[in-house]
Amino acid sequence: MPIPLRVLFIEDSEDDAALQVRLLAQAGYDVFHERVDSPEGLAQALERPWDIVISDYSMPHFRGTDALTITRQKGLDVPFIFVSGTIGEDSAVAALKIGAQDYLMKSNLGRLVPSVERELRESEERRQRKRLEEQVHQLQRFEAIGRLAGGVAHDFNNVIGAIMGWADVGVRAAEQGSDLQDKFLKIRSQADRASGLTRQLLAFARRQMLQTCNTNLNELAKEEISLLRNVIGERIDIQMNLAGDLSIIWADPGQIEQVLMNLCLNARDAMPDGGRLLIETKNVEVGEDYQRTHAYAVPGRYVLLKVLDSGTGMDAETLAHIFEPFFTTKEIGRGTGLGLATVYGIVKQHKGFIDVDSTLGQGTAFRVYLPLGNGPADQPERPMIGALRGGTEGILIAEDNDDLREAAQEILVSLGYKVIAAKDGEEAVRAFEHHVNEIHLVFLDVVMPKLNGPDAYLKMAALRPGMPVIFTTGYATEINLVPIRTRQTSVVLQKPYGSHYLAQKLREKLDKKN
Repeated sequence: MPIPLRVLFIEDSEDDAALQVRLLAQAGYDVFHERVDSPEGLAQALERPWDIVISDYSMPHFRGTDALTITRQKGLDVPFIFVSGTIGEDSAVAALKIGAQDYLMKSNLGRLVPSVERELRESEERRQRKRLEEQVHQLQRFEAIGRLAGGVAHDFNNVIGAIMGWADVGVRAAEQGSDLQDKFLKIRSQADRASGLTRQLLAFARRQMLQTCNTNLNELAKEEISLLRNVIGERIDIQMNLAGDLSIIWADPGQIEQVLMNLCLNARDAMPDGGRLLIETKNVEVGEDYQRTHAYAVPGRYVLLKVLDSGTGMDAETLAHIFEPFFTTKEIGRGTGLGLATVYGIVKQHKGFIDVDSTLGQGTAFRVYLPLGNGPADQPERPMIGALRGGTEGILIAEDNDDLREAAQEILVSLGYKVIAAKDGEEAVRAFEHHVNEIHLVFLDVVMPKLNGPDAYLKMAALRPGMPVIFTTGYATEINLVPIRTRQTSVVLQKPYGSHYLAQKLREKLDKKN
């Protein structure tokens, strides 16, 4: 099958250009070509895409070196070959120095096809290298933005956690159904919204706590799409093509639901007048060939989740920024710019990767590659919902943030617990030593001044082996301290935590001990 080839000839002789077209056609190329012989004609022709430029060196009213200069000034990385009947060795060397890829004599056109093939091959290699360099640069930029976003979110979480805690205190203290209680509930609701934003930032920064298990992506997709149908709207035709033999993935079901939801809502927004949304799953093998053009890919077996829409599509400039936090093409007030950034962070934290293809006016396809699980699908734990349960046991709280510590203490005291509070690890150990027989559970921040939570727990466990413990932390990187230091798997609450969740986990831990 002929290979399409777009050739721009800068040549004053129509016959010479026609001869070169015939030689290329005989070599198996389907040649689309244009011939120009003036600076004005060249400038206009360069507005269109070309695979290669073949130029005479010496023409009556136009020099080949000027043609090369004009081409390069356009910023085009297209192979440029001189074919001339008059070029000498010195001129040929000079031409190569100013950016030509090759020079040929018209008396020796047998070199034309090999030269074109070589330059096309090297041009493709240069494009691939450039794509890889851009991908690496983008990954580095995302890493830097992620560190900043994670740090900001971590600080915000402490503030939001304190607001949530004191709002819960106010809700319990105010008269049931009163205007004051309603105001506290509104404060709590807004704190929940703020917490959602910081969770998205942490997801982009890959600092979320994942509850990974063997997960059936097909079942998860069916359930999520059934919930999203009303949100997506009737004007969009939702189609699902789910592989019957799909492998199990190793993932946090809640986080993958977030990925699918964000991608589907992004697709909905790209189709304001309706269209087609396709969700597809299948098993894939990523090889080294793919890795050569995708710097972030790791060869191996994956489950592919594809979300394709027939919407407005995106240009190259938009594609370069879509995964950055707070980048959005929507009107002010119609989005946070965190949806796709969240998708990117979740997928990366799962040790997967994501790529996207888009064409203006034709639509967009997101492809998410997720690692395989190691067994049948697990049944994810569902959170318990109900009234706050208290108790009379003794609880030691260690938290260096004053507002978080005081709010948690206030809530637990109101539930009937006897609470001892400490502002760092060393103070917590001293309090534990003085009240060792009165404490039934310790609630420790992972990172604190003087002595971190896991190390403080080791000292306590030396005095009371098997002491129940719950840790709390701002983001996932700190969680590694827990099993490393304590040599055991422990319950870890991610900040900001609500009073219901804290009370539930405390009660579960105490009841299990009893």
